[in-house]
Parts: sequence; structure tokens; C-alpha cells
Amino acid sequence: MAKRPAKAKKQAKLGTVLLVEDDSLIAMAMEQALLDGGATAVTLCTTTAEALAALRESRPDGLVLDVHLADRDDGWAVAELVNSVGPNPPRIVFSTGAPQDIPPEIAELGPVLAKPYDHSELIEALRQPPRPGLLGRLKKALA
Repeated sequence: MAKRPAKAKKQAKLGTVLLVEDDSLIAMAMEQALLDGGATAVTLCTTTAEALAALRESRPDGLVLDVHLADRDDGWAVAELVNSVGPNPPRIVFSTGAPQDIPPEIAELGPVLAKPYDHSELIEALRQPPRPGLLGRLKKALA
């Protein structure tokens, strides 16, 4: 009797990704890796202000955040905001050269990738289910 091939594990689609990165060379390489990895669209932002404007326009499936940006040193504020506004938050990945600067309660919102890293790690991190936001964790703690 012939064996059936093992079923391939179904990977989550990347969908649309908001990439917040202020180094243009890193941003272009990451954008291409995301598109090659299956993202349907990538919106690039270099500042927190641009990211917030982009989020007012549309809701991405994934969010890749640098921590230290040209306009602020707390790029994770975008992650806090996204997770506090309604259900079904996007998948969040922190991409930073300073992982130690992310407060522990913020780092719980998504994987933290320390630069430099292989782009395949970014793709894999974005395929993971979203983690509960701050409000979701608070509701769970109070229940």
C-alpha cells in the first residue's frame, strides 16, 4: 500500500503589512523580502506620525515596527495604540537594534527581532497569530 505524502502545514498569509523603519536601505530590503514572502502590499513609513496617518487610512494585517525612529524613541507606542483600538489587532513584530529598550509589557505584544536578522525570521514571525493586546490581557486578568 502506497503512503500518502504528509500534509503541508498551512501557513498564515501575510496580507498587507505596515513597515515602520527609518533607515531607507533596511526598509527597501525588508519591503522586498515581505513581498517575496507573500505580502499582498507593503506600506512604508519612516516616522511615528506617518505610521499613525497610514493607520487612519487602513488596517494592516501585520505591523513591523522599529523602536528608535527619527521623530521618537518609543516606536512601540504605535503597537500600544493598535492593540487598544478594537478587536482583531494586526500581528506585530518589533524590528530593532535595541531590544533591551522595549518595556517588557510591550514586548509581549509580538516577537522582538534584534537587528541584524535573517528576513526569513521576519516572515515567520508575521505568520504567527496575533498576541492579545494590552486591553485583552487586562480583561483576561480581571475575569
